[in-house]
Amino acid sequence: MSGVFIGTDGFAAGVLQRLSEAGDQSKPELVITRPDSPKGRGRKLSPPPVAETAAELGIAVLQPEDIGSPEVAERIDSINPPALSLCAYGAIIREPLLSTRPILNLHPSLLPRWRGAAPIERALMAGDSETGVSIIQLVEALDAGPMALQERIEIHATEDFATLSGRLIDLGARLLTESLLMADVGSIEFSPQPSEGETYAERIVAADRILDQIMSATDAERKIRALRPHIGARLMLPSGDFLGVREGLVADTGLLAGEVREVDGELLAGFSSGALRITRLIPAGGREMDASEWLRGSPELDRS
Repeated sequence: MSGVFIGTDGFAAGVLQRLSEAGDQSKPELVITRPDSPKGRGRKLSPPPVAETAAELGIAVLQPEDIGSPEVAERIDSINPPALSLCAYGAIIREPLLSTRPILNLHPSLLPRWRGAAPIERALMAGDSETGVSIIQLVEALDAGPMALQERIEIHATEDFATLSGRLIDLGARLLTESLLMADVGSIEFSPQPSEGETYAERIVAADRILDQIMSATDAERKIRALRPHIGARLMLPSGDFLGVREGLVADTGLLAGEVREVDGELLAGFSSGALRITRLIPAGGREMDASEWLRGSPELDRS
């Protein structure tokens, strides 16, 4: 079942790794990903995670500026897979590639809930009790294609992006392998997505990182977990500086919304309902540390 895998980000790289670990039948012959892009403070050109993983696995890599070019089509035709697999490519794919053969898109949500760029983060932020993986046929409309397979999993109460995405990678690789095997023998079938329950998982932007103290402490705690460890939540201190918040627990205290203070040796932030006990953080320009360590060097913070 040698084939073509299309993807870009770290989640897609994890799926590619699992496919390759499953054996030669699941390991793609060709990986198509995005061109190198500038990253980090030095803005140095760096390959996307999928390109790095493919290189480590000894899989041929193609990084076209235009995935719809004739050169890409010729390369795919030379392999002649019955279907293409795709996960988090990050660019629109149009005709004629869409109709040449089915493109099986792995999306980590229970479609039609959380169509879009950040389904895992948005599910955690919303406090969803479950999520899952959907394998759909790629169409021009965003994550709207008919479904081949879907399976759900419970979201654990203390789960963060790292743990949940790891479980979804394992599930997604298994479902993608099953769907590719069905396509290989001509038995794959698609059914329309449900007509109700559609929501959109907008891309995470800088404003999404802020722990705005007009929200509830529960929502703030969910946001911390949703953005850990890859993006990170931020809290504005009374000084105007931002504090990266890595871990926090909902606390029942008398703090007012907007307050940030030390209480009995603990760092607490007040929200519209409840407070957050911050236990791990990253000060501006610093390293990750326990809140107790940071408090010892922060004499300007209100104390009680």
